[in-house]
Amino acid sequence: MGATRRYRLAAGVGAAVLAAGTLTACGSGDQGITVNVYKYNQENFQAIVDNCNAKAGGRYKIVYNKLPREADGQREQMVRRLAAEDASMDVLGLDVTWTAELAKAGWIREFTGSVKSQVEDGTLRTPLETATYEGKLYGAPDNTNVQLLWYRSDLVPTPPKTWDEMISMAEALVAEGKPGRIVGQGKQYEGLVVLFNTLVNSNGGKILDENGTKAVVDDKAVEALAALKKLATSKAIDPSFSNAAEDDARLAMEAGRAAFQLNWPYVYSAAQKKPDFAANFKWAPYPALGGGESKVTVGGINYAVSRYTAHPDESFEAVLCLRSAENQKIAATKDGVPPTIRSVYDDPEMDQAYPMKDAILQTLENASSRPASPAYQNVSTVISTILSPPADIDPKPTADRMRKELQDAIESKGVLP
Repeated sequence: MGATRRYRLAAGVGAAVLAAGTLTACGSGDQGITVNVYKYNQENFQAIVDNCNAKAGGRYKIVYNKLPREADGQREQMVRRLAAEDASMDVLGLDVTWTAELAKAGWIREFTGSVKSQVEDGTLRTPLETATYEGKLYGAPDNTNVQLLWYRSDLVPTPPKTWDEMISMAEALVAEGKPGRIVGQGKQYEGLVVLFNTLVNSNGGKILDENGTKAVVDDKAVEALAALKKLATSKAIDPSFSNAAEDDARLAMEAGRAAFQLNWPYVYSAAQKKPDFAANFKWAPYPALGGGESKVTVGGINYAVSRYTAHPDESFEAVLCLRSAENQKIAATKDGVPPTIRSVYDDPEMDQAYPMKDAILQTLENASSRPASPAYQNVSTVISTILSPPADIDPKPTADRMRKELQDAIESKGVLP
């Protein structure tokens, strides 16, 4: 998944567990061992569960428990139940930004031995990094996601390769009276953090240190702030940029207001519902900042195994099946989520469902992750607040403020924001 909304938890773990009563599930019973999987509502996931239950041969049964669609609602319900040591939770579908937080809290189990080796075998590097904390593997990457540059080929015969080139081309189109605007995510939320993180990593900069314990916001990050401000103050930026999330950007381009869109691959399938628009709706790798390649921030979901499961062996086995190459292909071709296993991209059935798969794979092989910190929720809130609105960024003073407030966020006590 891509952007993550913020929220604040109500007090009282006991009351919270009762409030989560819609997610009822059972452990072992007369029917044998049950492995409860908690994941967002994925349309064809039940077919994957059915495949794995058939392979289990009756030794255990996987039950799919649907979490809310919004990432904040998913995290809230899982965190509350884990805090209550709920033994009915076995396998958890975690947003990639939650690994460090839950591992630090001791709520999820480390992948070791042959299970770890099987997860690592053939998995793309950056998705694997999102499942790792302090050198240990705490998750199994299920699906991933990266943004691409989407453009109108009737207005842009050759897509730009750099950030400055994209802005210049868009401004030239606008000057000619054409719909040459750039749309993306500038709203005060996780999407803006993803955009900034991509610019920082593409420029070779750092927001936090490698351990996620010190705010850095170096000179390269200052240059990334300048690049974000240049976009936000460009004559070609869409006027709604500072209030736009993913779907706002998609709809603006489909409405004919833009020539360029920075967004996730889901926009391709949405565009197919408008054949005239889709005929000129093309894609390219994300524009680079500076002279190197772009290092786009990945999204996605990792499977973790709860510390409190009564069936750890069956839970780890279920994870290996749920995220197998066979089942990742089902998720990719039917639900449109990019695989984390490299070999799936070579399957001929991917060609029709994912015509942009080569651009996605190229981007993934050079992608980057968000800062790994147990306090990531606070880190993200600080960054999005300071960056909003992007047009008001003053690179050096903004960096100084961000460095100070991020350090305060990192040093806050407790797991919950």
